[in-house]
Amino acid sequence: MRDGGRVSAAIEVLTEIETRHFPSKMALKRWGETARYAGSKDRAFVSGLVLDALRRKRSLGWMMADASARGVVLGVLAFVWNWTPERIAEAASEEHGFGALTDAERERLANPVSLDGAPAPVAGDYPDWLEPRLVRAFGADQAVEMRALSERAPVDLRVNTLKTDAERAAKALAPIHATPAGILPNAFRIPPPAAADRTPSVEAVPAFSKGWFEVQDLGSQIAAAVAGEVKGKQVLDFCAGGGGKTLALAAAMGNTGQIFAHDSDARRLADCIRRGQRAGVRNLQIRSPIEATPLKGLEGKIDVVFVDAPCTGAGTWRRHPDAKWRLSPDQLAKRQIEQDSVLEDASTFVKAGGRMVYVTCSLLTDENEDRVAGFLERHPEFTVKPIALEGVEHVTPEGYLRLTPYRAGTDGFFAAVLERSSYTP
Repeated sequence: MRDGGRVSAAIEVLTEIETRHFPSKMALKRWGETARYAGSKDRAFVSGLVLDALRRKRSLGWMMADASARGVVLGVLAFVWNWTPERIAEAASEEHGFGALTDAERERLANPVSLDGAPAPVAGDYPDWLEPRLVRAFGADQAVEMRALSERAPVDLRVNTLKTDAERAAKALAPIHATPAGILPNAFRIPPPAAADRTPSVEAVPAFSKGWFEVQDLGSQIAAAVAGEVKGKQVLDFCAGGGGKTLALAAAMGNTGQIFAHDSDARRLADCIRRGQRAGVRNLQIRSPIEATPLKGLEGKIDVVFVDAPCTGAGTWRRHPDAKWRLSPDQLAKRQIEQDSVLEDASTFVKAGGRMVYVTCSLLTDENEDRVAGFLERHPEFTVKPIALEGVEHVTPEGYLRLTPYRAGTDGFFAAVLERSSYTP
């Protein structure tokens, strides 16, 4: 495909996302199924263009004075990918292109509207209704935080110490240009690809099939490390999902003790089983909700209950930019109810002297500090155990972990450790 056809395809996909409210992954998949002629580079180009448009659609629409899919895509090409107006005009006029530029478009490309007078949600690329919540979370840093959340994200990897070590993994990962990510000794990073390029295929590295490493954002790895010393312990991953943090906890345990993986959706646990086998985990028990009472007998007996709570995913908007435009006040309220319920249920398994780790991949105080505060009011037998993790500086005055793309170079994560002083059945 030539540039004109690729750009035209991106406009088509973006229009479908906006008019039919499809998730970007689904819309791109539908396009790929019809565009059998498109090669891997074409797909990477179209996907990259669509996702960059979603990351910055309000600011680019403002700069182009045109919030349509076409206007925003032209804005990406000019102001994010740094195409010249001449290159854009040439692509527009190609066969299968997106149509010749209008005089107004040429003017906007040459003289974009300044963002200086734009409202904060426009300049920061987020829905208006989130403004007070983001101000509450970030205060004076709101603008820089939201700009960082609109950038492309790297690919992070966690070395699986059940199978190898960082030195051997580094040699295996060298062909895909992964280097130490910092903060944690077993974290590696592949930088975000340039515009229209593909990220190197992690699965193609032979060591991946051997279970030497897992794809996992550095923030997620840090959140798992917050659990503290877990060797020889009884650990329950209460919302295990596909098992990313389950495997991180299992590696930290060194196949000692016992780790139980549970999730309210049995389908999500299928990946946990497969990935655990590849990673060489031998102390994992899957507790599926298919069973009538999957966690019976564990009440008050667990050293560490890890709660990766359902949330809005606001901290992952670099990777899933369409999610921020689909989020609504009603959905946020629903997540808060779910979070309170999960905390209540999970807390019953924490033994006296044990701890519960509450984690979200959200930036919003509503889902983080507020939920912890409410839980502590209802449960005076729990207290905050301030997080102290070597090399990690992003701890709030209250003792909570708060990671963001701007502050830590990771996805957005929140974590709190709550210690139980007594247990009454």
